[in-house]
Amino acid sequence: MIVRFFLLSLWRNVMADSQNASASFDFPPVKYETHFWKPTNPHIFSKAEVQRQTGPYASALPARIANWYPQPDSLVITGLEEAIHALHDFDVYSLLRLGNENPELGPMSSVLLRTESTSSSQIEQLTTTARQLALAEIDEGDKANARTVVGNVHAMESALALAPQISLNSILSMHQNLMNQQSGMEDEAGKFRGELVWIGGTDNAGPRGASFVAPSHELIRDAVEDLVAFISRTDLPAIVQAAIAHAQFETIHPFVDGNGRTGRALVHSILRHRRISQYTTAPISAGILRDTASYFEALEAFRAGDAAPIIQTFINASIFAANTGKDLIDSLAAQLDDSATKLVGLRSSSAAWKILPRLISQPVVNARHLKEQLGLGDAAIQRALSVLTERGVLAEKSGRSRNRIWQHDGVLKILDEYAKSLRRTTGTAQN
Repeated sequence: MIVRFFLLSLWRNVMADSQNASASFDFPPVKYETHFWKPTNPHIFSKAEVQRQTGPYASALPARIANWYPQPDSLVITGLEEAIHALHDFDVYSLLRLGNENPELGPMSSVLLRTESTSSSQIEQLTTTARQLALAEIDEGDKANARTVVGNVHAMESALALAPQISLNSILSMHQNLMNQQSGMEDEAGKFRGELVWIGGTDNAGPRGASFVAPSHELIRDAVEDLVAFISRTDLPAIVQAAIAHAQFETIHPFVDGNGRTGRALVHSILRHRRISQYTTAPISAGILRDTASYFEALEAFRAGDAAPIIQTFINASIFAANTGKDLIDSLAAQLDDSATKLVGLRSSSAAWKILPRLISQPVVNARHLKEQLGLGDAAIQRALSVLTERGVLAEKSGRSRNRIWQHDGVLKILDEYAKSLRRTTGTAQN
């Protein structure tokens, strides 16, 4: 409870600092080009809607930023050094808390990555529980949102794996891993869009009246290549670079769907590339999730030529992520310690000890999943599951005689409580 009050106080202080930071950060504003729109299938819309959507509209022309550099004094940003230090400190803390050779480090890193993926998806109003996500990971359950979030997990994994060389193809790979799990979007996975997209507006027949019309699809490849060149630079503070790259990516809006989630995965790729986060994934999207309205307003300000709000958004989110991430690690590690106590007296070669650390990242398991992951035989897996159940580490929840499912209630409770604590404010979703 003390930790929770501390984190709430921390967030309020961070947000107060953000509101007090009035300095702008000049950035080349988005320009626009005018086109003419006429609905291609007018018969499926009302006459009034067709009339409203026939006429000129303006689509974005994103600035070229590969060689852009801010005025030196604009890089003196409140909280920037603190945020970079906080992410470094969190990364080292996770390593020291678990140890480089500790088998728990991999699962703990994985659960942090999943926490980040879940928060990033929730910004787009794609919600799921820890149990639904864990079920989807072992091909159980039938929740579409959970399968979609699993795609976001895979996109994050791809972003980190491809961090040493961020390229146009690596961005396409992130998107492919994301969208392969989203029903009906398989044909768009890993492909730049070939059509116009827009955000907001009341009509489906066209872009007129939308709050933002993305660049024409013919401009996408060149704009992304320019963005990749910007990302390859090392002469900007990493958080500033990540914030601007993310906002530029959202402005380009290169895909039919999944732009926000891919763009936030790209942030982690940049932080890994710049060696800010080397061991774990700080839940930065959890910080953004606290105030999605401000996040979308910051993107609008960026397009108007002021990058200060989006940079401050990522500074605030990084500080929040580092501190809450430590608390999450401690809570999960405590669950692991408690479970280990229940296994005292069990021989060290028992398969139960091999399963235990994996329950952090995968708190819902079945025999098939464990067999694939551990390479053990059926008999060994069944004996281990029986021991873990008898000693109160796992609970069998399916009630079936075959294809049974076990779960670690303590881990699931911690993950769900963390998600609930974010208290997401309502914002306008962008894909």
